[in-house]
Amino acid sequence: MVLLLKKILPAIALSALLATGYGQSWVRINQLGYTEKDIKVAVLVSKNAITCTRFSLVDAVSNKVVYTSDKVQSFPAYAAFESGFRLNFTAFQKPGSYYIKAGDVVSPVFPVNNQVYDGTADFVLKYMRQQRSRFNPFLNDSCHTADGFIVYHKDPRKDSTRIDVAGGWHDASDYLQYLPTSANATFQLLFAYMKNPGSFEDRHDASGRAGSNGVPDILDEARWGLEWMVKMNPGKEEYYNQIADDRDHRGMRLPNQDTVTYAPHMGLSRPVYFISGKPQGPKYQNRTKGVASSAGKFASAFALGAKILQGYDPVFAATLTEKARDAYAFGKKYPGNNQTIPFGAPYFYEEDNYVDDMELAALSLYEVDKKTHYLDEAIGFARQEPVTPWMGADTARHYQWYPFLNLGHYLGTGHGNNRGEYLSFMKEGIDRVKKRGAGNPFLMGVPFIWCSNNLTVAILTQISLYKEASGDHQYDELEAALRDWLLGCNPWGTSMICDLPEKGVAPKDPHSAFTHLHGYKISGGLVDGPIYGSIWNKLIGIKLYKPDSFAAFQSPLVIYHDDYGDYSSNEPTMDGTASLTYYFSKMQATASGTDVVRRDTEGAVIGMPGKKVYLIFSAHDKGEGGAYIQQVLKKQGVKASFFFTGDFLRDPQFRPAVLQLKKEGHYIASHSDKHLLYNDWKQRDSLLVSKEQFVTDLDHAYQTLAEMGIPKGRWFLPPYEWYNKDIVAWAREQGLTVINFTPGTGTNADYTWPEQSNYKSSAQLLSQLKKVESEKGLAGNFLLIHYGTDERRTDKFYHQLETIIRFLRARGYQLERLP
Repeated sequence: MVLLLKKILPAIALSALLATGYGQSWVRINQLGYTEKDIKVAVLVSKNAITCTRFSLVDAVSNKVVYTSDKVQSFPAYAAFESGFRLNFTAFQKPGSYYIKAGDVVSPVFPVNNQVYDGTADFVLKYMRQQRSRFNPFLNDSCHTADGFIVYHKDPRKDSTRIDVAGGWHDASDYLQYLPTSANATFQLLFAYMKNPGSFEDRHDASGRAGSNGVPDILDEARWGLEWMVKMNPGKEEYYNQIADDRDHRGMRLPNQDTVTYAPHMGLSRPVYFISGKPQGPKYQNRTKGVASSAGKFASAFALGAKILQGYDPVFAATLTEKARDAYAFGKKYPGNNQTIPFGAPYFYEEDNYVDDMELAALSLYEVDKKTHYLDEAIGFARQEPVTPWMGADTARHYQWYPFLNLGHYLGTGHGNNRGEYLSFMKEGIDRVKKRGAGNPFLMGVPFIWCSNNLTVAILTQISLYKEASGDHQYDELEAALRDWLLGCNPWGTSMICDLPEKGVAPKDPHSAFTHLHGYKISGGLVDGPIYGSIWNKLIGIKLYKPDSFAAFQSPLVIYHDDYGDYSSNEPTMDGTASLTYYFSKMQATASGTDVVRRDTEGAVIGMPGKKVYLIFSAHDKGEGGAYIQQVLKKQGVKASFFFTGDFLRDPQFRPAVLQLKKEGHYIASHSDKHLLYNDWKQRDSLLVSKEQFVTDLDHAYQTLAEMGIPKGRWFLPPYEWYNKDIVAWAREQGLTVINFTPGTGTNADYTWPEQSNYKSSAQLLSQLKKVESEKGLAGNFLLIHYGTDERRTDKFYHQLETIIRFLRARGYQLERLP
């Protein structure tokens, strides 16, 4: 065969090349591409017994070889292939477009640059919005608004009575809704934002329609899940686990055209299954033994939601906190697993574990309440299941060990007493999967059970978080292999995420009414993924609707089809898709260098991830700039962060303005009570206050905030912006994180007046800010501006606020309040 090297071939054509000397051989790559400093490995596979000792990297524009390597690792037969090789080109870091050439075989063209993951975490949210129930923004129509009527309530009088649980997400291409998958998805979305806030944008409103609303889209999506979960928990010890059942499976239709009925006189209302802690099901029964697996999921999602949404909606956050406490107590009272309900068929989510859910709930509640008993209880739960049992196993029942990832182990590494133990739990799980995959060229050690892609995302996430928590990089190549598997470096040469990349080989014909009936794309959805041939051959009702384009790559071991008829390998799932948001946002943040919270030498936070700028205002006894600042922020649609002393808050001339700031959604926190100087100006480590004085002063400050209906937040700005390691540690013990302005920005010098030697005019301060932006950038910076200044300064810098906002926006920065 003659290779066409002077023209970039489409990926689908390149993936099917049969090359001279390497007959029926293919080079698989990550179609999305590789970041410049990341591990880069392609996989050469062949249906024949071949050898490979060298390969080349070719510039796709000039068709010139730019890199040659002998870093080749060979593997025995695997799946449909007799030979396999890992081709490592990690050392090559130059941005551009390339393809691999091994013998006469070439790969699809792929990019190398630090932008390949930009926007991917937001991209998968497209599918989450498309899965919304009650109002579906993709269809711009409502659906399932009559949900639902109660089934299996402990009080028989409530059975068949109405309850409003409309909302949430449909689970997959059917329209059932499950608490386990929805709660896990909600937690995953919140967790992704907590870890990598700079990777998410605000392009949609709360309803999911296009248009900014001042809230990152991922938090809008998480809140959609939380609000539904609140409905599924209408009272103390009253929880529901599922809407609808397998009667839903009566043919394909769009959700707004659903006409399935479940009971006489109920119209389109669907059954809502009460959590009783006992086996349920009219024909086939599940193996429920308690409530803790569901209660723990309620508690963890509510607690993390409370922590993250406190700055956006403190009233809703307070509701979530109380519900989290109640759900955790409910789980402790009735330990055991709670499973979903089969109706006419013996299929359900067979979740057998629960201690992982309770561990995560305890650690999430600790983040809200700071009560040490949660830490003791969490490690107790963790020791009962140190490794999620599917890791290293050859098989498992459907959703038997769920969630597939125990994020509680990662949260536990943040607490010193048991840090090493939690790390060992995470490492053991990774080692088991690594050992199982060590003999194949893709390093794939995940069992090919139903939803194997979800398991792949789970272990991929665990590797990433373990590396962050431990600093151990020994699993970097395994991490890259699992990531690349999802994006095309697999036996079929296809991405497992619908339309990612848009022009590559990716699911185009998933098992979905949206695509099959109407040709609507379901971009962003993670499909179930490869499944054992032994499972696929036993499934009922599978029928391929077109010739199998991947026929050459199928094997008795494992099968994948991009065909509507294969519901086992090509159906997108809502929870699997949500689980991608952490890893994609992490990759974007790492590549852009914005994945790290910056701290100064004393331990205070002085910068955040992402291309965002945080406007911070502080005040103790001056506040004449308040009305102007508030007016500009409202006009520009910007939310900012304000730190006030207790003395300032108690002053009747300032109090109404603060309450208005609260009403408008700004972040308000403490600048201490009496504006004490904590430590010596010249000898920074020399304290001027005792710990008792520090704590007492803070208590008075937060009491004043509480009286104004303002909850205690995470962030604390010390008076005079001056502190030392002791102050940072004392604040941490009070559940506070000390912050300060980003050094070098200069705007904090706006307190000076002309008679002082360090005086800076507003023009000088603005010029300094622009200089810093041009030389270093301002991504993640905290800009401190005083809410009021001395009367001797007539050149008020806050009058430059509108100019600053326009300047920053013109440079591509988002302006946000502290999370």
